[in-house]
Amino acid sequence: MSRTRDQSEVSRQAATKLHEFQGDGIPRVLPSRSFRRQHRTHVLLFNILPAIATLIAVAISFWYPPKLSHLYLAFAGWFVTGLGVTVGYHRLFTHRSFATSGSVHWMLAVAGSMAGQGPASAWVAIHRRHHERSDVDGDPHSPALTSGNWRFLRGLWHAHVGWLSTHDVPNPLVYAPDVLRDRALIFCSRFYVPLVLAGVFLPAAVFGISSVSFHEFLLVALWAGGVRLFVTSHLIFTINSICHAIGVQPYDTGDNSRNNVWLSLPTLGESWHNNHHADPTSARFGFRWWQLDVGYVFIFFLRICGLARTVNQHRVSKRL
Repeated sequence: MSRTRDQSEVSRQAATKLHEFQGDGIPRVLPSRSFRRQHRTHVLLFNILPAIATLIAVAISFWYPPKLSHLYLAFAGWFVTGLGVTVGYHRLFTHRSFATSGSVHWMLAVAGSMAGQGPASAWVAIHRRHHERSDVDGDPHSPALTSGNWRFLRGLWHAHVGWLSTHDVPNPLVYAPDVLRDRALIFCSRFYVPLVLAGVFLPAAVFGISSVSFHEFLLVALWAGGVRLFVTSHLIFTINSICHAIGVQPYDTGDNSRNNVWLSLPTLGESWHNNHHADPTSARFGFRWWQLDVGYVFIFFLRICGLARTVNQHRVSKRL
């Protein structure tokens, strides 16, 4: 099994070697070994600790059940940070599928950072690399690149969370130079960790101070902080795993991207993933009237209010 993995890694590196450099010699991908400590620290802080917080919250709920206000705060946090990722990080900063005002630009940058998905420069670079090498060697998180026993399940695990601590880093100088010139995104990348922690503890502090209760502070931190971060992250991760393995493919995109109707609401429209791969620059992922896309509804609302412009519409009118 180890030998198979080693051979697979060697073949992957050989297959992607031709794609590692720009014509001017700038490396397109930075090896994971150079960033292994940062990878592990990020996974510990924003994946493992929220998972532990979720287990604690569920375990103590028999004695200290959450109040409706705690759940409302958790829901609001999921909705705001989820929009920050799908509308901000994904549709605006990565694919430039619409333009918006400076204030909305900043708010989406902050909300996306609070989701704990990484700084914008890294997120955008990884996602653009994913589109460039979707489900072939070089894709940072494809479930299709595993081999051996239990290939399907191992692929899902890798695409969902396994890649987080092992993936090579697409060079932002190559994949996200526009992000590196964006003042709001540079600020949010520089203060990324404080912003994530603010998203966890600021609602708890406000609630705890208003109720003069440390007990309330802890419960809000668990539910509106840890549980919200855990749920939001894993819903986003399903796009990498489930939506590249389970669902329908109305469009021939040359990869394994799929639409998954069951995930459309909790992912705010992200799960119309095959649609998205068919036309990545479209601000709308749900191409059909019945395909619920909350992210696009939000963009449409911004447009009505005069806060969004040049909104790209999908150009795929029939199955490919």
